[in-house]
Amino acid sequence: MNIPLGWILKNISALFGGNFAAAVFVFTLLVNLAMIPLSIKSQKSSVQQIRLKPKLDELKKKYGDDRNKYATETQRLYQEEGVSMSGGCLPMLIRLPIMMSIYYLICSPLTYLMNVSADVITKGKEQLTALGLKFSDYNAELQIIDNIESGKFSIPEIADKIGKIDFDFLGINLTESPKFSLNIFADFKPIWILPILAFAAAMVSSLISLAISKKTNPDAPNMAGMLLTMPIMSLIIGFSVPGGVAFYWACSSLISGVIQAVVQMTYGPHRLIARENAKSIIKTHKSELTSIKNSAERKEGN
Repeated sequence: MNIPLGWILKNISALFGGNFAAAVFVFTLLVNLAMIPLSIKSQKSSVQQIRLKPKLDELKKKYGDDRNKYATETQRLYQEEGVSMSGGCLPMLIRLPIMMSIYYLICSPLTYLMNVSADVITKGKEQLTALGLKFSDYNAELQIIDNIESGKFSIPEIADKIGKIDFDFLGINLTESPKFSLNIFADFKPIWILPILAFAAAMVSSLISLAISKKTNPDAPNMAGMLLTMPIMSLIIGFSVPGGVAFYWACSSLISGVIQAVVQMTYGPHRLIARENAKSIIKTHKSELTSIKNSAERKEGN
């Protein structure tokens, strides 16, 4: 999956003259647009769960003490209603490896944007180790670029290609890793803006999702605690990874948040259930008309 997605990221970067920030934003946008069908499928599955809740509650009251019987009757109900028990999980299982792949691509510009060989990247990692810097496979390439640009060491095979990619975002170097300090005013650096931006984007996305969820489904359980956990994690982790990763998280939160909000409003519980009820009424009406027509034809035949 990394290779085809990496090819797309590389070509998007070329379209924007090697601008890394623009490439990340457009790439994230395209991927999220491509996953809209999965979001719709997941939303529809959630609505079906809401629609079946009264019947599931009845089964729980009736067979709550018999787990095997309850499980059997629940499965039978899902089959009769044409609802998949794993319908809401499948889209998430598909999205997860894609999102993990995107995260890896953003962290690996040497491999996927500059086509630097693994042996040369290994030399860069050795230089990081020699400087006593901590790194992981996920952030090593961005750290290599940052240290080469700052003049701490030089690898010609990489230095020659770095100039073709612009890692600047509003004066902030996306390869730099922010280092938090309690002395906020004295030690503040522009790179701090990115983890804060990632936090703010995740917070706005979570609050919008929570508000829409409460509006479209007032009976839904309160997920505020869970939804607000992600923004806090984005802020904490954002201060331990290169700025390019925090920038990607901010883009992803904003884009996916807007798309999810539109999907939730368009395919909300009340709307979908109303559509299903309308279809059921129309189907019943057609069946009754057919029955009346057949009855009239039989009388004429007699």
